[in-house]
Amino acid sequence: MRIVVLAGGISTERDVSISSGLLVAAALREKGHQVVLLDVYTGYEHDIFDVDELFKQNYSFTEGIKVGETISDISEIMENRRDKSDRYIGENVIDICSCADITFLALHGGEGENGQIQAAFDLLGIKYTGSGYLGSALAMHKGFTKSVLIQNKILTPRGEIFDSPEEAFHWNIFPCVVKPCSGGSSVGITIVHTPKEYRQSVIEAFGYGENEIVVEQYVKGREFSVGLLGGKALAPIEIIPKGGFYDYKTKYQAGAAIEVCPADITEEEDRAMREAAVKVYNALRLSSYARVDFILDKGGNPYCLEANTLPGMTPTSLLPQEAKVEGMSYADLCEKIIEISLERYRKPEI
Repeated sequence: MRIVVLAGGISTERDVSISSGLLVAAALREKGHQVVLLDVYTGYEHDIFDVDELFKQNYSFTEGIKVGETISDISEIMENRRDKSDRYIGENVIDICSCADITFLALHGGEGENGQIQAAFDLLGIKYTGSGYLGSALAMHKGFTKSVLIQNKILTPRGEIFDSPEEAFHWNIFPCVVKPCSGGSSVGITIVHTPKEYRQSVIEAFGYGENEIVVEQYVKGREFSVGLLGGKALAPIEIIPKGGFYDYKTKYQAGAAIEVCPADITEEEDRAMREAAVKVYNALRLSSYARVDFILDKGGNPYCLEANTLPGMTPTSLLPQEAKVEGMSYADLCEKIIEISLERYRKPEI
């Protein structure tokens, strides 16, 4: 097949996306596919190009990247763009994706994961991996996610949405968790214990370019994630950070956390978490594949924290580890995601 792997972009998760995209492209090429790796934002910045030749050459916009402990300077990426326009989708991206059998979305955060590019591709008739625009939008907005979970009687920490620091300063339940409303990879998330820490965290969370934040009760327990393929839950994986909690640095620095899969839990806890993950998947109208994060409290109750519609595929990412336990190699997982995603185009989107 001819496949475009779309990565990069201008979200705070740009580096994570490129790391995922490089691995996905390499794995699909090993399987014999013709793969073009594109940056969704910069695109292919050449006046003359031959789409057929790009696929034959297995073109990549970059050869490598290392995910650092902090996010990259996005303003520099924007300044260096050739056409200097405000468009999210870069030069020639639509033309190249239109010539592919499917576009593998290795995007994380921002416009790549909030339903906007999914809706644009739907209108343009471009097939892509992952959930559709509605599920992507619901899952990306942590406030909407929480509302949907509560409506569907799915256990989740109590929380509120605030659209200004002044409103947020009225919160008085500690400890608590402060989150940017639509961020990913735990960027800007803090656990706070005092009013002074809280005020600083609120200001920091609003500093990521968002108009809303979520503040929720802190649930003490063990951290888990459950991947889903085609609506079927994989074995839960436990994340044990060596220090602090599972933040951006811990997620993408090798050795910063211990990940145990299959997790050391009872059959009852395993079943409860898998069932909860499937309920979340269905309630949020997700499709193809996803990952749902939980806190398991002392009583064995799984509290859903959030759902990720385009799980990371980096060397330290959780979904590939869960698939491996199920006997699926990384390359097989990439092909399976494509296979499941193509099935969506054979039946109407709900």
